[in-house]
Amino acid sequence: MTVKNTNDPKTTHFGFQDVLDSEKASVVKGVFNSVASNYDMMNDMMSLGVHRLWKNTLIDWLRPHGDMTLLDVGGGTGDIAFKFLDKGGNKVTVCDINEEMLTHGRNRAINEGHLKGLKWINGDAEHLPIEDSSVDAYTIAFCIRNVTHIDKALSEARRVLKPGGRFLCLEFSRVALPLLEKPYNIYSFKVLPWLGGQIANDREAYQYLAESIRKFPDQLRFQQMISDAGLSQVTYRNLSFGIAAIHSAWRV
Repeated sequence: MTVKNTNDPKTTHFGFQDVLDSEKASVVKGVFNSVASNYDMMNDMMSLGVHRLWKNTLIDWLRPHGDMTLLDVGGGTGDIAFKFLDKGGNKVTVCDINEEMLTHGRNRAINEGHLKGLKWINGDAEHLPIEDSSVDAYTIAFCIRNVTHIDKALSEARRVLKPGGRFLCLEFSRVALPLLEKPYNIYSFKVLPWLGGQIANDREAYQYLAESIRKFPDQLRFQQMISDAGLSQVTYRNLSFGIAAIHSAWRV
């Protein structure tokens, strides 16, 4: 990993470090290759299972139906895809830049009996291998903060959505309750990396997780970025006092 001066316009953040734009995707791949086999278990332990409730809220807001097609970006382990199908969605394409995560998701699909309506593809959120105006809905959960250029990922979301299509993003955000801020910071920077080291044998990956959350735009700034990408009727819902948020928008 090459670290450069923060004033260099060709650098971006990787947690609290600065790396070359051209290298961030490969560094992020390395992080998720390392944790793929323990990813779901770690999510359950880190959030005490609350991440599943957040994902249920996203699916409930989406309201899948039998004619709806979904593109789920960065959803390699299949969580959103399986919930979408279980709630009555038609077909879902899971796109993830990380082959290890996709392999884990495919294995889960077989083990859990999700054998129809699923397609798995390896691809980058900034350059989706998907046709223009081809899907009814686009979801991205706990992924967009890891991309190099968030604006490009949002533009790609708009491109692949059909007119009238729905965009939903679930991501960690800014705590809206001041009393929670200090204990949340202690948990993020002390407990979370320790858990990562003990369970996934990768403390650094979960240190990056905590740092990447702090670098991600807050609710209002991200709302504006979605509007700037050409999506309309942008709103958001805070979850667990803003620890996470779901942003919703439409392509008109």
